[in-house]
Amino acid sequence: MSTQMNTPSIEDVIKPPMAEEEFGGNKRTLQNWEALVLAILCVSFTAFHLFVLNIYSLEPLLFRAIHVGWGGAIGFMMYSAGNRARKDGVPWYDWLLVAASIACAVYMTVELDGLLFRAGAQFTTGDVITGFVGTLLVLEFGRRTSGLALPIIAGVFIIYCFIGPWMPGVLEHKGFEIPRFFTYIYSEYGIFGVTTQVSSSYIILFVCFAAFLQVSKVGDYINDLCNAMFGWARGGPAKAAVASGILFGSISGSAVANVVASGMVTIPMMRKVGYDKPTAAAIEATSSTGGQITPPVLGAGAFLMAEITGIPYSEIALAAVIPALLFYIACWIHVDLHAIRLGLRGLRKDELPPLFEMLKRLYLFSPIIVLVWGLLAGYSPFRAGGLGILTALIVGWMAIRFGDLELRPDSQAPIGPGLAFATALLVRILSLVALGAAAGLVIFYIPEMLKSVAGEWAGMAVGFALLITLTLMFGWRKTLEGLNLAARDTIQLVAVCACAGIIVGVVALTGIGGRFSELILGIAGTSQLIAMIFAAGVALILGMGMPTTAAYAIAAAVIAPGLTKIGVAPLVAHLFIFYFAVISAITPPVALASFAAAGMCNADPWKTSWIALKMGLATFLVPFMFYYSPLLLLKGNPIDIAQAFITASIGVWFLAGSTEGWFGGKLAMPLRVVMFIAALCLIHPGTITDVFGLAVGVPIYLWQRMRLRTVAA
Repeated sequence: MSTQMNTPSIEDVIKPPMAEEEFGGNKRTLQNWEALVLAILCVSFTAFHLFVLNIYSLEPLLFRAIHVGWGGAIGFMMYSAGNRARKDGVPWYDWLLVAASIACAVYMTVELDGLLFRAGAQFTTGDVITGFVGTLLVLEFGRRTSGLALPIIAGVFIIYCFIGPWMPGVLEHKGFEIPRFFTYIYSEYGIFGVTTQVSSSYIILFVCFAAFLQVSKVGDYINDLCNAMFGWARGGPAKAAVASGILFGSISGSAVANVVASGMVTIPMMRKVGYDKPTAAAIEATSSTGGQITPPVLGAGAFLMAEITGIPYSEIALAAVIPALLFYIACWIHVDLHAIRLGLRGLRKDELPPLFEMLKRLYLFSPIIVLVWGLLAGYSPFRAGGLGILTALIVGWMAIRFGDLELRPDSQAPIGPGLAFATALLVRILSLVALGAAAGLVIFYIPEMLKSVAGEWAGMAVGFALLITLTLMFGWRKTLEGLNLAARDTIQLVAVCACAGIIVGVVALTGIGGRFSELILGIAGTSQLIAMIFAAGVALILGMGMPTTAAYAIAAAVIAPGLTKIGVAPLVAHLFIFYFAVISAITPPVALASFAAAGMCNADPWKTSWIALKMGLATFLVPFMFYYSPLLLLKGNPIDIAQAFITASIGVWFLAGSTEGWFGGKLAMPLRVVMFIAALCLIHPGTITDVFGLAVGVPIYLWQRMRLRTVAA
């Protein structure tokens, strides 16, 4: 009996992720044997993708079909059909859906050669049945994981394919027969197109990177480090939440996942020092939303952007640096002004993690350093992500094997204890970075060299053996936990991208994208600014009802071509749409990040949403600013870029003062309006507007400070 009690269950070995999905579905509780089956499916799902992406490539259509079919099988086990459906085990009808999802993938595998030549043109009865069933499965998969909005929109697009001859004006088209439509959509032109290409490659790889960082406790470490660094300042826990959003955004691309992961710690701490519930929830929601626009790992839509535009992901990430910094500068200033206005304190030293203990573990950031180095060095995102994962494994092994014992200040060191400690820490970080790069060279390149000498299977065998050795060093339980966590966190995005593929396929099949481009051109004939506002509104509305990735995918297919035709650069057009899709998470009336944060502390969701909107106001303005001038996207002369960044930073300070009603003292409403105008002038790149903004804002600040001192005296 004691042996049985000491034997770990599958849930002890392979833990589910803490954070819920961005648009959470109805998770079910599984029986023990079902949990074991699901764990095996999840671990093997992630391992299969890593193997294909880094060691042995498959034909793209085959790979994506397996990706969607396998992901669907996992999804139908994880999620129940609805709130009232059975949630204590997988019912018989969901086992049928699991089998059907796998059967569709098997059919695509068996008929691959024929499907590559006859999709949407010549087709067999099996093609039509598989396309019809597979499309319905994808719609149900999307509904369970992401809610009704995306499947409904996809359903509207499907219906549009058949009623085109009766549609008015630019919406009219000749219509399509049912067999042709479903064989076209269930192919690389629709469901298995560019959106699924991204989810089966970039997304799962970087989600796996984030999962192994979580298993290595980097997420918990980020919260502790930020609290140790900033928790003591006025409004300290709120500032720690903002800093945590910046760092956590490096490893997570979901606003709601960030809220759940860090909000459990930050929201109670903010409440402890005096923040009311809606404000504490709004600060967490806003800082977590910024994670999707924070390099080096932006939201999943950024990978899709790289694939659609052909712009290297590293260039997209680099262009996002200044807008992300402006977002978090605005958040920080809002938090500080709010703390000044209400007289809020920080936490006592004994309430905070020891800073020195946190500094000893800075080496945990080594995987992120390797990832950034890989992207900047010109490696593909696949290879950079692979190097980051390998470094995470090495970091985890080093932390377990050696711990922090040797990183102590040496009072006898000739260069001083502080400098000696900093040197030892730097050496450890550089050593881990070098080990990660070396492991990548060994695991990725030696097998490739062996393939040309001893054959393909010999090279794969060596690469596989090296990976097994490294994972055993890291710990087989932690490795399984990381693989399982990656699959569970990816499943919703698999469904979202497959559903979005239906819409993208319909847009291509009917030519509706070109018609929308004509509509935008017509709007731009009156005013190009109105066309951009129209694009922003579409992205915001789509983002309120579905995950960012899907909202961006639809807007990129329908709206972005029109923006490029009116002369907007592709990078600017796509980043513009992406930013508004992201900030829809804090935009009323449907602000899911704000609602999630409010739910964690029983705050008023509407009040939380409006406060978050106020804090994120700068993000609504910055896309229009880089539309007018690409300086904020690091395009231009370095001096001009520096000027634009500095003055825009001052501008978001003025903007925060205007919206908070505090700027060197309480700000009267007329002065708040004037400060808002000055802020807009400073955020807009340009010497004349900068001078005007400073000439208006600085005297108001000095006057406020002088008036406050007079009152105090």
